Amino acid sequence: MDFDSHVSGTVLAAVALVNAVTPGLRGGRTAEAPGGADLVDAVTAAVQHATTQPVPPVPADDAERLAGWADRLRTVIEHVEGGRVDDACTHLNSVLADSHAMPALSHHDGEPWHLHFHRPDAAESDAWAASLATGLAVVLGNPTLDRLGVCRAEACDRVYVDVSRNGTRRFCSTACQNRVKAAAYRRRRTAS
Repeated sequence: MDFDSHVSGTVLAAVALVNAVTPGLRGGRTAEAPGGADLVDAVTAAVQHATTQPVPPVPADDAERLAGWADRLRTVIEHVEGGRVDDACTHLNSVLADSHAMPALSHHDGEPWHLHFHRPDAAESDAWAASLATGLAVVLGNPTLDRLGVCRAEACDRVYVDVSRNGTRRFCSTACQNRVKAAAYRRRRTAS
């Protein structure tokens, strides 16, 4: 499923950011929130999903603010996973308002005119937050909103967006999918 290249990129970046900087469980292990230089690296790598242009390292202050936005974006996806679409939309509307999201056409760095989802004068963290939230809003405003979810593997709470054609993804990674399949195989084998 490709919403369009820019929206798909921002949704992938939102998911990557949530998975990179929010604490919880990843593949059966504790996932700690990174700090310092690790946070800068994690945020920079996550937002890189939204663009084909190289992203310079996100300044530390902006990385910390984006980690806070990531917590709020995680809540949206958790609401979707729990079937609470009204709560997800209400919460995301709050994120959109707080990040001052607004569409604006822009051209810079030798690129043609293209759509941004933030004010031209927005701080970097707010610009990213507005873009990531708008990408999620496009998903929530479509019949395909069930393509957002929380990994179904035991001891994993990382999030995913399913961009496959058939819409059957239910895991954050192939590793988690394989863990679940291997456990099911072992249970079947033991039962026979």
